[in-house]
Amino acid sequence: MPVPICRPPRSGAPGRPAGVAARSEESTVLRAPSRDPGMLKIYNSLTSQKETFQPIEAGKVRMYVCGMTVYDYCHLGHARVMVVFDVVARYLRACGYDVTYVRNITDIDDKIIRRANENGEDFHGLTARFIGIMHEDADALGIARPDLEPKATDAMADIIAMIGALVAKGHAYQGENGDVYYAVGSFPQYGRLSGKQLEDLQAGARIEVDEAKRDPLDFVLWKRAKPGEPSWESPWGRAGRAGTSSVPPCPPAISGIISTFTAAAWI
Repeated sequence: MPVPICRPPRSGAPGRPAGVAARSEESTVLRAPSRDPGMLKIYNSLTSQKETFQPIEAGKVRMYVCGMTVYDYCHLGHARVMVVFDVVARYLRACGYDVTYVRNITDIDDKIIRRANENGEDFHGLTARFIGIMHEDADALGIARPDLEPKATDAMADIIAMIGALVAKGHAYQGENGDVYYAVGSFPQYGRLSGKQLEDLQAGARIEVDEAKRDPLDFVLWKRAKPGEPSWESPWGRAGRAGTSSVPPCPPAISGIISTFTAAAWI
């Protein structure tokens, strides 16, 4: 593909403020991005500084982005996510990288169940409709589809296995109400990506009436299903479903697709 050339208006033509000299065509050539290892820097949330981008595997980038919860129309924030990471993926490919771009779809959570009940429809029908509308919006913005769009409901077996592994390692537990919680205190490094200390998080923790929790910071990984709710069989006594904190199929579903990530937008 030829490299496009941006030609400025001729001297005296509309569009150039008075006194601004014309630039030469050579200075306005849009050159292909460089794959020089020192050229691209990204912000590392763990170290709180910009660092030279170095993919785990030379020449390949595996990028995972948290996608939409499909119970309503996309809003401006959703458009921002789609546009920003579409630009990132296109830029990396223009640099010559082999990019695998994965953006999940959360198609089961409290909001989806509530909206489906309000509409008197099956949650599958609700989410399928808004997935289609989401794709229409993306097409209207000229956004390319991700390489993969795994849905949470297709990854329940992997999510259950991940939660089971956390329970086995002492990082999660089942409360008296049947729900399974992540034990925040079991992981001393919790909060490092956000730059928060556990003490700071505890000071700002919401006060909730939930005696099943061992600590106010603990959050639900698996929820016992209420009568009439969608549910999946699990090792925790009764059918249930993933909690909001574990619904995005990350990392269990993605780990079966791409083994490691070099960029992630899910915290």
